[in-house]
Parts: sequence; C-alpha cells; structure tokens
Amino acid sequence: MARSGGISFVGAGPGAPDLLTLRAAQRLAGADVVVWASSLVPAEVLEHCRSDAEIHDSAGMTLEDVLAVYAGAPEAAIVRLHSGDVSLYSSLTEQLAWCAEHGRAFEIVPGVGSLAAAAAAGVELTVPGVAQSAVLTRLGGGRTAASMPEGESVAQFARHGTTMAVYLSAARPGRLREELLTGYPGDTPAVIVAKASRPDETVIATTVDGLVDALTASGIRTVALVLVGPALHGAGSRSRLYDPGYSHGCRRRSLAGSTVGRPIPPAKRRVP
Repeated sequence: MARSGGISFVGAGPGAPDLLTLRAAQRLAGADVVVWASSLVPAEVLEHCRSDAEIHDSAGMTLEDVLAVYAGAPEAAIVRLHSGDVSLYSSLTEQLAWCAEHGRAFEIVPGVGSLAAAAAAGVELTVPGVAQSAVLTRLGGGRTAASMPEGESVAQFARHGTTMAVYLSAARPGRLREELLTGYPGDTPAVIVAKASRPDETVIATTVDGLVDALTASGIRTVALVLVGPALHGAGSRSRLYDPGYSHGCRRRSLAGSTVGRPIPPAKRRVP
C-alpha cells in the first residue's frame, strides 16, 4: 500500500495495464490521490485505483500545479504516475527536490521502460560483434534547447554507429534524419514504434534514409520511439554466454559442439 503522507513516483510502463509491476499496481490500489498524464498514460491503467481515489490529470498542469496537489494533501497516500520508467525524461528530479525541501517521504517505483518498443519490433538492441552499447537520447533544439548539454546531440552520438533509441523526436523527422546521417549510412535499419503494448500499437520498419517518408506518411508525432542501428538486422556473432565452449562458475566448458564466433543470419523482424 502507498504510505500515508508519502508520495510514490510510479513508472506506468509502456501503456498496457498488465505491464505495470506488481508494486506499481499495489501503490495505485492503495492511493488516496493519483496524479497522471492522460496524454501519455492510457486511462485503463487507472483501473488499478480505488473508486474513491482523487484523480488529477497533469496533462494541462504545470509543475507548480502538481506540487500544489502534494502540498494540499499532506496526510494522503499519493501516487505520481509517470509513463515508461521514471528514470528517463520524467521531470522527476525537481519533484524529489521539493520532497526533500518540505520533509515529505517518497519512494520511486521503477516501471517497464519505453525500450519495450524493442519487444514490439521483435529485435534485440545488443548483438555480439555488431553493437554492445545502446545510446538513449533525443533531439536538441526547439523549446527545450537549453536542456541539451554540449556534446550530446544526436549527430555526435550517431558517430559511434551503435544502437540508438531516440525519444521525443518524431515531430521533426527531417532534422532527425539529417543528424543520424552524420554517423549512419542511409541504409541502416530503423524502426518506429508508437504506443508500444497498446491496442493501437504501430511498428514501422524502415531505414535512416526512409525515416522522413515513413513518419510523414504515418502521421506519428508523439508517443513514439525511433530505434536505429545495424543490430536491428539481427545478424552478428553468437553470444558466448551459452556456448558449450565457454565456461563459468555454473557450467563446465565442453569443446564438443562449440559454436563460439559462428555468425548468425539476419533475423526477420515482426512488423504488423
């Protein structure tokens, strides 16, 4: 149960009500007050709440409005429901600072992250011999230009050539394509995933060159994640972790049937 007088910052996951963690569902069930964003979190998630819970939609609220709800319910068990996982793009830091300043107890309940988009696309983001890192970022510029530190542009990260997950950027497909092309060849695979795990989930397989046409034709502008990188082909070397020729503390090495280093063919991505 959510604690009386405390605030639970809860990750709602990618959208499907059954992709909340058990702890997240328990906190919602015990909450007196819930603050959620209708623009990002499906209303079905609120089915975990009590019928008498006080619900606030933060879609039209400022940070000050949200903090006023916290201040006005000092004895209530409050859940602040964020989309995805609260560790990314959740504006969590300033809320925790308020809690510390006002002596309010809080907890963070992690959620299934938006990288669940990879599951919708049927891909693995790290493939031996191809990509062993993933960059999570977004386009700079626009109204949030001041938020982007120097050296963290999509163009600069693209030069690494590894897997990239680009958030909050579907509304500027031309700019996104331009920055990606500074590091990726135009035929590098890309996948656009919108509203992952929801009934109206959309998965579009394309390339870096094809991003503008794909995003423009789809009409997708929000609640989307763009995955880019050669690992999306699925081709690479087999992982050593489960190879018979690789030993560790729980398994002895067996040379018979070893396939260490053997390349694997490209996977066929599932695209609805």
